[in-house]
Formats: sequence, structure tokens, C-alpha cells
Amino acid sequence: MIGISVTGIMYTLSPTISSFTRFSPTFFTSNFRLRASSSSSSSTTFLDTNPTLDSVVVEKEVTRSSNPLACPVCYNSLNWTTHHALSIDTILGSSLQCRTCQKAYVGNQTHLDLTAISGAKNYGESMPASTELFRTPLISFLYERGWRQTFSVLGGFPGPEKEFEMMKGFLKPILGGNIIDASCGSGLFSRLFAKSGLFSMVVALDYSENMLRQCYEFVQQEDNFPKENFILVRADIARLPFVSSSVDAVHAGAALHCWPSPSSAVAEISRVLRPGGVFVATTYILDGPFSAVPFLTTFRRSVKQVSGSCIFLSERELEALCKACGLVGFKCIRNGPFVMISAAKPK
Repeated sequence: MIGISVTGIMYTLSPTISSFTRFSPTFFTSNFRLRASSSSSSSTTFLDTNPTLDSVVVEKEVTRSSNPLACPVCYNSLNWTTHHALSIDTILGSSLQCRTCQKAYVGNQTHLDLTAISGAKNYGESMPASTELFRTPLISFLYERGWRQTFSVLGGFPGPEKEFEMMKGFLKPILGGNIIDASCGSGLFSRLFAKSGLFSMVVALDYSENMLRQCYEFVQQEDNFPKENFILVRADIARLPFVSSSVDAVHAGAALHCWPSPSSAVAEISRVLRPGGVFVATTYILDGPFSAVPFLTTFRRSVKQVSGSCIFLSERELEALCKACGLVGFKCIRNGPFVMISAAKPK
């Protein structure tokens, strides 16, 4: 382990299987870019200071299919039977049909419902408590009006704008392509992605109908919001309604620990990513002083059984999760409990 002091800020580099860059919260006031080079035996993360949004340039023209949506039952492409444009303003009354199983999916006022049980009137399923909580109108309303802000106080999360600045270095290889904001909540990052102009299409995806309604309302309240190629989709993170190898990037902000089965979700993300596509996520880790707590592993298992939430105890667990699901080039940034990870689908 090597400690390097630069202008009063301490950086600690851990040259293990994948290098982790750690820094103090004061560093979040600066812009930066992460760049990784890999060999067969090691990977190294470099930190370049002072890049800005204007300095991020799309290095190559990206040609993408205009409709990557797929049937969540059989994963085959969906055909538009009405509107032929992916836009939040054309979702109402739009209709798509699976070319294989012939199941139809209809858009409502705010979003497309692309869950497997979409349209079923006499059957429904309950999710774990951690998922059902965010489906309630009250929590959906409070999420962007105070709930998310507690992540900065308790978990070291820098905040949406600074987190977006952090992830731009990870997303640079796919700029100009499409991106899914998975478990988008009220659309904090979905809206940032759309307004940045760095992506050809943005899909705000969540299982909570009420979160998607909040996102829709926020979009409608913004002047000159770029609604073209921006859609809201209700879907199960473990059964993503996208054609295999059709997505350039998937982002999951403060969501990984809420998924009923992180391995199933990341495996699905790996399926829909194109070769070279990027997965970026933020979550929290209970390590450091918490690692000395007796029976912490047993406690984690109990929490998982009761609430459906997953507590991560080390960076290595997240790296192993990505690797098990076929993703490579794992990198992460830490700030206390907060961690941002990135991995890619092999080219």
C-alpha cells in the first residue's frame, strides 16, 4: 500500500488484483477523470485532475438501433404497432407487440409497463420489503425531497451532480450511445443524463410505478427538457426488457443493495450490454470499524431474509459479483461507506 500526499490531500493506492483509488471528501470539489490500463497480471487506475464537462468529447460516432426494447417473456424484439418514436411525449397510447409470443404492451400516461405480468388483471406478485417500500406514494414523493439527501450525511454519497462528474470517466468509452438508468427512482440521474446531451437515448427504468410518476412530473416541470429519445419504463431488474447486446451502458445509483438478487440483476445487465458496454453503480460497504462487529455475516443474512436488502462487506465482494456475471476491468472509488464501481462486458 502506497500513500501519496498532493496539495494536502492523501491518496492511497492498493496495488492488488484491481487497484482502488481512495480519497478524502474534500476532493469531491474538484473535477477528475479515471483512466484504466490493464495487462494480464494487473490493472492500474490513473487519476487525471481538472477535466470538465466541456472536455469530454465523443471520440467515435456510434450507430445504434432506434428500438432496443424486447419482450420480458421471451426476450425477442418488440414492434411498434402505433407510434414509432421513443419519446416521453409519445408513450401515452403507444403500443408494442412481441413478434414471437404476440403479447402486447401498452403505454399509460407516464411510462411503458414492460414487466412479465404486464396487463394481467387477476394476478400480481409481491416483492421483498425493500422493493415494496419504494413503490409507496409517500416514499416516492419524499425520495428527492429529503430522503436521498440523507445518503450524503450518513453514507458519504457526494450528491447526484458530483456523482455524475465522477462517473463520466467510466462512461467515456460509450458516449454517444444509449444508457439505462436502472432503479432510477424519481429520475435524478436520468434527467442529468438526458440534459447532458452525451447519450443518444436515455431509459429511466424502475419497478415502482409511483417513482416513475414522480420522474414524469419532474420532467414536465422543467423548461426545454430534451424529451426526444427519453422514455420511462417499468421493469423487473432481474428480467430486463431489452434485446441481448443492445445497450451501451447501465447505471444503478444507490440501488445495488436494494435488489432482491444482485447476482441475477448483474447477470441480466451483462446480457443486455454490448461488447465493451459499461456498468456503473453506487452502493455502500460496511467495512472498516464495522468489520470488527461479531457475527456480522450472520446479521447480514438475517437482514437479507427479512427485508430483501443486501449488505456488502468488502470491495472484493463487488468485484467477485461482477466477475461471476461475466464483467471485466473492475474499478472502484471509495469515500467512507460510499463506493462507486465500474466494470465492462468483454469486447
